[in-house]
Amino acid sequence: MEILIRDAVLSDHSHIVDFQMAMALETEELILEQNTLSKGVKAVLEDPSKARYFIAEGEGKPVGMLMITTEWSDWRNRWVWWIQSVYILPECRKMGVYKMLYEHVRVIVANSDSIGGIRLYVDRRNTRAQAVYTNLGMNGDHYATFEWMKE
Repeated sequence: MEILIRDAVLSDHSHIVDFQMAMALETEELILEQNTLSKGVKAVLEDPSKARYFIAEGEGKPVGMLMITTEWSDWRNRWVWWIQSVYILPECRKMGVYKMLYEHVRVIVANSDSIGGIRLYVDRRNTRAQAVYTNLGMNGDHYATFEWMKE
């Protein structure tokens, strides 16, 4: 299957919501509140300053995605892109779809003077994803992520 990587558009809304619901359930056994999620996805698609979705498309339909959020690094005087919300349809896994998404993002970052690098976080239990990220040359040696989230 030939895969095309592209920016998401408003017509991808329902696919992104479905992917997010499936990803949260699969990786964290979490059932997201669909109405809230739908509004959140729409907010990104209507205002790219919030985040940016990339879609992997195969045979004319979305088969995977990732989202980029940004963080300003005063240490680097550049933006850092955070990869989030990675999801690939189960039947399209082990076909290099995430690698294509990642390489697409990496090329954008490599060719930009204003972006200093790429980061992501991964649930410690998600060893399969960690192996993928390691195989692509990323490492988790530097930081541990801590959080406090309002319910």
